[in-house]
Amino acid sequence: MTAKLVIAMMMHETNTFSPLPTPIESFARRGALRGEAAIADAAGTNTPLGGFVDLAREAGCEFVVPIAGNANPSGLVTNAAFDEMTGEIVAAVASGCDGVMLALHGAMVTETYDDGEGELLSRIRAVAPDVPIAVALDFHAQMTDAMVRGATIITGYRTYPHIDMAETSRRAGRTLLRTLAGEVRPRAVWDSRPIMSSTLVHTPSREPMKSLMAMAAEAEDSGRVLNASVFGGFPQADIPHLALSAVAVCDGQTAEGELLLARVLDQAWERRQGFLFHPEPLAEQVARARTLEGGPIVLADHGDNTASGGTQDVMSVIEEAMRQGLDNACAGPICDPAAVARMIEAGVGAEVTLALGGKVDMPAMGLKARPLEVRGRVRRITDGEFVVTGPMATGQVIRMGRTAVLDTGRMEIVVSELRAEPFDLGVFTHCGIDPTRKRYVLIKSRQHFRAGFEPIARHIVMCDGEGCTASDLALFDYKRIRRPLYPFDPDMVLGRNDESR
Repeated sequence: MTAKLVIAMMMHETNTFSPLPTPIESFARRGALRGEAAIADAAGTNTPLGGFVDLAREAGCEFVVPIAGNANPSGLVTNAAFDEMTGEIVAAVASGCDGVMLALHGAMVTETYDDGEGELLSRIRAVAPDVPIAVALDFHAQMTDAMVRGATIITGYRTYPHIDMAETSRRAGRTLLRTLAGEVRPRAVWDSRPIMSSTLVHTPSREPMKSLMAMAAEAEDSGRVLNASVFGGFPQADIPHLALSAVAVCDGQTAEGELLLARVLDQAWERRQGFLFHPEPLAEQVARARTLEGGPIVLADHGDNTASGGTQDVMSVIEEAMRQGLDNACAGPICDPAAVARMIEAGVGAEVTLALGGKVDMPAMGLKARPLEVRGRVRRITDGEFVVTGPMATGQVIRMGRTAVLDTGRMEIVVSELRAEPFDLGVFTHCGIDPTRKRYVLIKSRQHFRAGFEPIARHIVMCDGEGCTASDLALFDYKRIRRPLYPFDPDMVLGRNDESR
């Protein structure tokens, strides 16, 4: 008998400090597609939806994709957007299916719900209480009881940058197919520790997270549990359930999974100081870059990171680089639709003076918009579209909107109408800039840039630019987090009520 599946994607990492709204149109730009259009867009790509679609095809399953929505990180998801997406998913499940595969993020916050994913799963359970549901989550998910109660199977990315997005979905999907075949009886258990880890230092590629993720991966790969995942969490969200967490999916009995969670999370607690970020003055970081030999030297501005909800128009790092005289540089993309329109109107070859960037206030951070006056020549104009060729989201089409290059003489600046994090060289090469021939490459990213740019970088300098995605947690005014929470309560001692959710 051929299994009938519902496959859907509803992904958003919500930065509650971001001033950027998240209506349904935000999901439409990056693929709020339906049916065959969604399937064609995802098939063969290294994306969460692509992993599910390819697996279902290989297994000979019948499946429908009621909706596939993925928005750049930003502020609260509107109720209208959330209800539209969840409504279509729930309706598809209610029409009848053998199983559900969901590509979710795990850090969605809406105007009403702190736990968007948990609410979606609760709505599905109201119409299909027994259908097996496989969920693939981002490494920055914030786990909740509602998510684990609603899902049958949960897997999370093992990498950051996320180069295993499709494989994460395949891990969840393979367990679902085994469930439908009667081979396994999955039961998920989870736990957490009250640690808010900085995203700049919790990547699984380095300690202290590396060995924690390795323990989970070994338990899954060896078959001791069906699936196991560790989640670093997303600190740019002022919600009660921020924590470092882990999930194990077991076959029937959960004892092995519970022991695994205890080992992983106890070690995380012992290493909690390693999850702290230590800021430096921006001027010193740029000055250090000037002393380095060779190139390219990548300067990564993690304070205004699109993939964490940044506005992508803060000019602090570019301003400091210009002040210190960095030459033979490229930078961007800067999101400034008005500047793009001005350059297109002027035309290629024209000299223009722009008030570049600095269009969006960030009241939650106490930052006022501050554009930078820049003079240069319009070098190129493009449609801003390219196909990712690097290891993260391979095959996905990136759409930056109309894009123009401003050449100041010392620096070529890519300016786009829409936000897009530079994790692939295509942000520069699609508009005629070869970053491998530049001494300095200035980009707005925290970790994903390493997928495409680390292989070409002679040196990497992290820059503490201004913005609502800063890695220094002391810059954020948290009002709703649950206390005690490390590092806000550094002397806390774990008790029975603190050791888990």
